[in-house]
Amino acid sequence: MERTERVERRPANDGPKAAARNRAALITAAREIFAEQGLDAPLSAVARSAGVGQGVLYRHFPDRTAVVKAVLEENVRQVEQAAELESTTFADVLGVLTWHLAGSAAFVGLMHADGAAGPSGILAHALALSERVETALRRHLPQGHRLDAGEDLALSVAMVSAAAVGPTREARERRAVAAWRLLGVEVGPVQAFGG
Repeated sequence: MERTERVERRPANDGPKAAARNRAALITAAREIFAEQGLDAPLSAVARSAGVGQGVLYRHFPDRTAVVKAVLEENVRQVEQAAELESTTFADVLGVLTWHLAGSAAFVGLMHADGAAGPSGILAHALALSERVETALRRHLPQGHRLDAGEDLALSVAMVSAAAVGPTREARERRAVAAWRLLGVEVGPVQAFGG
C-alpha cells in the first residue's frame, strides 16, 4: 500500500513587501484602536486589528511610544502631502487636518503634548511634528488671512484639537468643524488625503 502525503505549499515570502504592508496595516489599526480606546489601548488589540501577530507588531515597533510616534508621523505626512499639491487650498489642507483630529486620539495628543500624560518620549517628537503641521498649513494660508498673525494659526489648531472630543468619530468631527466655524475659518471636505 502506497502512502500518499499531501504537501501544503506555503505562500511565497514577500519579504520587504510584506513588511511594508504589515507596518502600514499596524499604523492604520493603531490609529483606529487609539481613537476608540485611547492611547493606553492594548497593543494586542492593534496587532489583532491589523491581522498580524504581536511578534510582527514588536518587530516594527519595540514599544507603545514607537507605535504612537508612527501614527503621529503618518498623520503629519498626510497633512504635508495635501499641502504639497499646488491645486490645494488652505481650506482643503484644514479638511485633512480636521479628519486626523477627529479620528486619532494620538493626533489630538500631539497638539497638547506639553500637557499630555501619554507615553514617555513623545514630547520632543510631538513638538517637531506640530511645527511641520504649521509649516504645511502656512504653505496655503492666504496673506492677510485672519490666522496669519503671530501664533494665531498654531493657537487655533490647538483650540480646535481640544474641541475634537466625543464618543464617536462623527461627534469629534462635528465639534472640530464647529470650532473652526466659531473661529470664522472655512474648512474644506473633512477627509483623509486622497479620500
